[in-house]
Amino acid sequence: MTHVVVVGAYGSAGVAAAERLAAAPDVELTMVDDGEPGGGLCILRGCMPSKEVLSAAEHRFAARHDHRLDGPLPDIDLETVVETKDEHVSNFAAHRRAAVERLAEREHVEFLHETARFVDDRVLEVGDRTLEPDYVVVATGSSVNVPDLPGIEEVDYLTSADVLDATAFGDSGVVMGFGYIGMELVPYLAEAGVSLTVVEHDARPLDEADAPFGDALLSYYRENFDVEVLTHTDEQRVESTTDGSVRLHVEGPDGERAVEADDCYLFTGRRPSLDRLGLEATALDPKPGWVEPTMQAAGDERVFVAGDANGIEPILHVAKEQGFLTADNLLAHRDGEALSPYENVHHHVVFSGLGVLPFARVGHSAASANETGLDHLVVTREAASDGVFKTKSVADGLARLVVGTDGTVLGYQGLHYHADAMAKTMQLAVEMELDVRDIPDRAYHPTTPEILDGLFREASDALAE
Repeated sequence: MTHVVVVGAYGSAGVAAAERLAAAPDVELTMVDDGEPGGGLCILRGCMPSKEVLSAAEHRFAARHDHRLDGPLPDIDLETVVETKDEHVSNFAAHRRAAVERLAEREHVEFLHETARFVDDRVLEVGDRTLEPDYVVVATGSSVNVPDLPGIEEVDYLTSADVLDATAFGDSGVVMGFGYIGMELVPYLAEAGVSLTVVEHDARPLDEADAPFGDALLSYYRENFDVEVLTHTDEQRVESTTDGSVRLHVEGPDGERAVEADDCYLFTGRRPSLDRLGLEATALDPKPGWVEPTMQAAGDERVFVAGDANGIEPILHVAKEQGFLTADNLLAHRDGEALSPYENVHHHVVFSGLGVLPFARVGHSAASANETGLDHLVVTREAASDGVFKTKSVADGLARLVVGTDGTVLGYQGLHYHADAMAKTMQLAVEMELDVRDIPDRAYHPTTPEILDGLFREASDALAE
């Protein structure tokens, strides 16, 4: 029997690896997690609760955004929002825990609700037990990344988790971090009545997108949510004021200035949660590049690191994919077979604009296709060209298709209504290397958004010229 310990079994990567390992022959599996109540980051503090609260703000935004509606504008009942969110999240988390418990009922599988810590290479202390498994899977997720900014330790700040649990906000706020988390939560705060100033280091948000998408999103936030976004601006230091507010000193194109607000919101990303693992007792050194594409840790080929814990790409679907691959590669290593590197089609979705104007990118952008040296063409359409979007009063944004000169679909970017749902269709098109000239007749359906159908046709026409 091969003994495997999965540390972080409640998370998306950990449970994926555990499910596959539990079904493998000749494996003794120990799942470990000290989560309380337990359920994994996505369920407890990430994707699922954030979509819960965004939906409430989306309804309010729709009520004030649609010129066809009239009457008093409703307020967001934050207490009810949080209460509903907590109830749903509790159910989701219970479902995840039950899945782990069912695995533990199998022969040669156990679950330990304890903290695991390395005391030597591949030697773990788990509660009052010492385990020396053949393999270890580290899937401990991620935690808030607090920037190294003078004064930050002396200031009270709110993270995304705090926002999700808050039943009241101050009248004003200053936001550090305008990535995925910031782009999703800034409109929520604005719709809840908070006057916001956002610090953006670059000319625009959406670093992974071609420039027109970031520009469009920036304009949308300024116009529809009345958010002040300071571009080309960097934080210098932060301090508390005598009245309990916060003062953030920044430097931008016009020099230094101070921004004062009731609250400081920290949406500065996440970092791998490794601090409590005791890696210093091992040969493992979690520096950049410490995890190989096979998910093996440099320094010990029998330790695998999956999901947010490896810091490669902290995205839910990536964590699941890496969890499954980790299990497959671990078994292959045991059996003396070749291991496979983790490879995926770039596939990101941001529920920006409260989900009314989500951003999705699948495969190549025009910029990445240029950097890679691919021969390609680009077609772009405005959302206003889509009649369905017009009738629903959601005609903002744009979409772009990147196609090889041989017709192969290389990538899609969408910043428009239902871009999140359309991303799955485009992911299949990219993964299957479909020829865009073969798509229109097969894809056409009365409910197919005109913006996507139009991109296919325009690309086909361009190739025919």
